[in-house]
Amino acid sequence: MAAPQPIQYIKLNSFQRNLMAAVSSIIALKNPYRDDMVAVSGETTAGNSLKMMHGKMLKDETGRRILTDQPRITSEIINMDKLQQLPENTFGRKYADMMNKYKITPDSRKVVRFVENPEHAYVLQRYRETHDFCHLLLDQPTNLRGEVAVKYYEAIQTNLPMCWLAAIGGTIKLEQNRRVSLIRKDLGQIVRLANDSTFFLNIYFEERFEQDLDDLRREMKLL
Repeated sequence: MAAPQPIQYIKLNSFQRNLMAAVSSIIALKNPYRDDMVAVSGETTAGNSLKMMHGKMLKDETGRRILTDQPRITSEIINMDKLQQLPENTFGRKYADMMNKYKITPDSRKVVRFVENPEHAYVLQRYRETHDFCHLLLDQPTNLRGEVAVKYYEAIQTNLPMCWLAAIGGTIKLEQNRRVSLIRKDLGQIVRLANDSTFFLNIYFEERFEQDLDDLRREMKLL
């Protein structure tokens, strides 16, 4: 079984970092489906936010264990066929069902390249690889409206500039009726959940696959 692609740092000077941050952010704002530019923007603008996220994990027992173990979420490690054999409402079964429904794979997440601190680079990689779990926990689809809702949740929890960029840019790109519906119906609840719920990077999701999904949501204060 092949190991996941390792996180490798590519050194940038200040000019290169600022230029890449500006260009990638502009392109990502215009086209949020350019995942390569979203990834570069996230890595080159995340410095202070990653310090905060890393600090939250260090203050939590499970967060510290995740930082020590540095688990990865890839198709080589997560046995999706096994998850589909779990009882119907378990977190793992629902995750596998969602991935099949939307025809997505854990391997779609880019590997972090432009974050110098190794622990901070892992925190950002972990954020990326748990993104699909947030869709499931928040019961949001993977279309633009669902993606925007999840990005607002992640932005409030992590304060990553890329999340704010994607949330605001995606809101602007929504059709007017969908934008109005998001703002009037969902946004208030998303903000409340993001502020009140457990920091999602402090959940060892791989150990929760056999847990009832609604129980996990309640534990995280998402219900």
